[in-house]
Amino acid sequence: MDFAWSDQQRELLDAVGRFASQQLKYNVIDNDRDGVFNHDAWEKCGSFGIQGLPVPTQYGGLGMDPLTTVAALERLGYACKDNGLLFSINAHLWTAVTPLIYNGSEAQKKKYLPGLSNGTLIGGNAMSEPNSGSDAFSLSTTAIKKGSTYILNGSKIFVTNGPIADLLVVFATVDKMRGPDGITAFLVEKNSPGMNAARKLEKMGLRTSPMAEVFFENCEVPEENLLGKEGGGAFLFTRSMTWERGCILASAVGSMQRLLETCIRYANERKQGGQSIGKYQLVASKIVDMKVRVESSRHMLYHYGWLSGHRKAVYLEAAMTKLHIADCWVKCCEDAIQIHGGYGYMTEYEVERELRDAIASKLYSGTSEIQRNIVASMLGL
Repeated sequence: MDFAWSDQQRELLDAVGRFASQQLKYNVIDNDRDGVFNHDAWEKCGSFGIQGLPVPTQYGGLGMDPLTTVAALERLGYACKDNGLLFSINAHLWTAVTPLIYNGSEAQKKKYLPGLSNGTLIGGNAMSEPNSGSDAFSLSTTAIKKGSTYILNGSKIFVTNGPIADLLVVFATVDKMRGPDGITAFLVEKNSPGMNAARKLEKMGLRTSPMAEVFFENCEVPEENLLGKEGGGAFLFTRSMTWERGCILASAVGSMQRLLETCIRYANERKQGGQSIGKYQLVASKIVDMKVRVESSRHMLYHYGWLSGHRKAVYLEAAMTKLHIADCWVKCCEDAIQIHGGYGYMTEYEVERELRDAIASKLYSGTSEIQRNIVASMLGL
């Protein structure tokens, strides 16, 4: 594996860092408190090409390979403090854009990918249900075919981007008796008759990323909006989740790097007992542990990206990457608060928000317990 960047890659990564440093510097504290999504920042990211990083150039994207894509998202996470915006971008990329790239018809790709790539369209995924949780394939939402139309009925929970999405990838069963073989994916546009995403959910963290419960009541979806084939939704979802688990925490690695540097500065500047607190072994040890977590997380992220780009099997690696980075992110945030002491608990220092945002990483895209189950099963346990 070679993680040395080509001139083209280096140019892109540097450009992402400059863009985020210059264009994504705004008051996240107020937006977090009020639960406000920054549409202007989303549009700026779209104009730059962030939402189109992995999209082939013929559909309006940048056509970047997986390794370059996750490295660019890492740079974005370092320079942009709005973890909610970054989470919305990642959900858009890995649960809507990627399934379209690999499973969409040519007509669907031409219709949706350009807008999804430049930020004029916002995508999302509707899989989880109120009574299914981690048992993802135990769906109650149904899709009954009538002529050239499917009629959807049911509800979805924890839909990231739900209140603002222009396009949702919705999973429903065409026949409950078929189990996973009945699950089918559909592309459902905003304002489709019978779809309601009005119930916004309030969250502990990632408050700048809107989330909703979505209801379908006799929602008519045309046959041409079938994503993949009827009954192919379970495979499509599993493939999408593998991408999501391997890539969704790329920006978190950048966030951890920023936290590390923040703690180093604070430990050098803060004086107690006549010396910098960084001279105390307990403080220094926490910072050293943070450094190890950042480097190990970055290596696992790049390793996953490299394997994906070389079309290697990555189901195990995706689960391990997601599990490890989530654990490291939460622990880094906890240590950052301890290093800052009482100030770390204060909103104005913007450390406590990092922890609130990080905790969800152990829940979404499959809980950490689910990732451990996957790894255990792949090891033959």
